[in-house]
Amino acid sequence: MSAMRMRELYRAIWRVTGRQQFVLITLSVLVAAVAALPLRFQQLAINSLVYGGEVRQLAWLCAGFLLALLLSVGLKLLLGLRMAKVGERVVLLIRERLYRNAAHDRAYEAGDAPSPGTLVAMVSAEAEAVGSFAGAAIASPVVQIGTLASVIGFIVGSQPWLGLLALVVVVPQTAIVVIVQHRINLQVRARVQSLRDASGRISKGDLTTVDDAVVQDFHDIFHIRCRIFALKLSSKAALAAISGLGKVGILFLGGWLVLRGQSDVGTVVASLTGLIRIEGPWRDLVGFFRQASTVRVKYGMLAQAVATRPDR
Repeated sequence: MSAMRMRELYRAIWRVTGRQQFVLITLSVLVAAVAALPLRFQQLAINSLVYGGEVRQLAWLCAGFLLALLLSVGLKLLLGLRMAKVGERVVLLIRERLYRNAAHDRAYEAGDAPSPGTLVAMVSAEAEAVGSFAGAAIASPVVQIGTLASVIGFIVGSQPWLGLLALVVVVPQTAIVVIVQHRINLQVRARVQSLRDASGRISKGDLTTVDDAVVQDFHDIFHIRCRIFALKLSSKAALAAISGLGKVGILFLGGWLVLRGQSDVGTVVASLTGLIRIEGPWRDLVGFFRQASTVRVKYGMLAQAVATRPDR
């Protein structure tokens, strides 16, 4: 069911933003392609220091390092701006559709029309969460997975044992994220429903008296949010611990290989930097997976309301 809902979400996104997605994918591929370029210049520069390079050679390597960094930053900035604009356009579309549908239903006295309070909750938080995801739906995983592949590929190409260790760090983190996110999704659905219920009761009720059901919804939302925070922070701590073990492992294994004459200092430093560098894309990929799972839940709850109804 969840996989089917995710496919429906992506089909809807592609139907609305297909042309813009081609531009975002192109920029994402370019960002990923240059991800390992600064590491290569860093590796060569350090080896030139260790093994007696010339100042002129070092200057050119540092210049190349700087240009590679600036190119990467510029491409990421352009990609981020395009992703944000696409997402905001979809937010606008969803809000207009929700509002027009609600007005249409009320004009024809439809029994399934949402209450004003429920409509406000849908138009504000839910529409923004689902719509904003559209800009990142394809480009974000492309750039993050591409960056991981580029950096890990560089490490493997420089020293296979260090590359294997980098892969060993990533695999258990993936399992932790998938398992924890499934539990978070259940809490998200319950929170959205409680918020809708509270908004609907407030809009229909008499504000001169306190509705105990609304207060109970607030307490339910509080406890749900606490459980979500506990799950997210616990998994974050586990990921950080595994990442730390990976850094220590690369430092020890890389140092051992250097002492045995099977590697060089530049490769070890670049590999250690590479492992640190993939923390950003990996963290973003984890965040994207969590966002996609959460949006899938909210999209399922919005899909019927967003659908265009025929005239009655």
